[in-house]
Amino acid sequence: MKISALLGAVLGATILLQAPGAGAQAWPAKPIRLMVPFPPGGSTDIVARIVAQKLSERLGQSFVIENRGGAGGTIGTALVAKAAPDGYTLGVASTSTHVVAPGVYAKLEYDAVKDFAPVGLMAVSPYLLAVYPGVKANTLQELVALAKKQPGRLNYASAGVGSTTHLAMEMLKHASGTFMLHIPYNGNGPAGTALIAGQVEILFGSLPALLPHAKSGRARALAVGTPKRSPSLPDVPTVAELGYPGFDASLWLAIMAPAGTPQPIIERLSREILAVVTAADTRDAFDKAGTEPLTGTPADLAAMIRDGVPKYAQIIKTAGVKAE
Repeated sequence: MKISALLGAVLGATILLQAPGAGAQAWPAKPIRLMVPFPPGGSTDIVARIVAQKLSERLGQSFVIENRGGAGGTIGTALVAKAAPDGYTLGVASTSTHVVAPGVYAKLEYDAVKDFAPVGLMAVSPYLLAVYPGVKANTLQELVALAKKQPGRLNYASAGVGSTTHLAMEMLKHASGTFMLHIPYNGNGPAGTALIAGQVEILFGSLPALLPHAKSGRARALAVGTPKRSPSLPDVPTVAELGYPGFDASLWLAIMAPAGTPQPIIERLSREILAVVTAADTRDAFDKAGTEPLTGTPADLAAMIRDGVPKYAQIIKTAGVKAE
């Protein structure tokens, strides 16, 4: 009887180890790659590094940041879609990669809905309209007047054709009836560098990336794109309050996994991200970086993508934006 019982116990343990999801129970057993589909220095990269460090502490494994910028974030995002669904490759998703890109790129290398498993929301980042200090405009009204006086003379940078920074400026151009020359860069970081170097005159860029430059005087902040003023720059008015009611330009950031990633891993990650984002020290870090925590379930994230695609498709159509 004892031998029989022992054999039964061994057999039961073997079945348990081979059961679906058993591997997920031991996750994570090695470092996790977090794909950031933009160059270092932009809002996506800043938020990703804050959250990755906190997740590493909670999960007991390193998070290895891999920056793969280009094509509005679609290159790095496509790599996540094609990665093994084992929980060891994750990607930072955004308004740009999952809501804007489907309307901009005719041949996108991933399906923004079918190829990913939503995990959790992290943050929302306002956009900041800033100019090089040499530009003779101290307010949004003065910038619009200058642009109307010399159509096409002023230029503006973006994080790439079809990026949310590009569309934010297109929205402003449409609302104000102005025309300015678009100069795309490979991410928010390079676009911000071009602005403070005087290579371009205007950038409606991510607030986290532009905040240090605005505070140091290397860039002049004119307005924020969100409906409410940012706590990081309380004296800077919103575009809406300056005569363009309803104007809203911001960027949400989240974490995605490849479709087919085991549900226990998704659920564990979602819980850990929520704990990280709602922690006081994370909120402080976000505040200093010019962004705000954003929470939600995987279902909430999926709904944001479904609702956002048609909204931005209309903006893209109106602006006539096409990937180069």
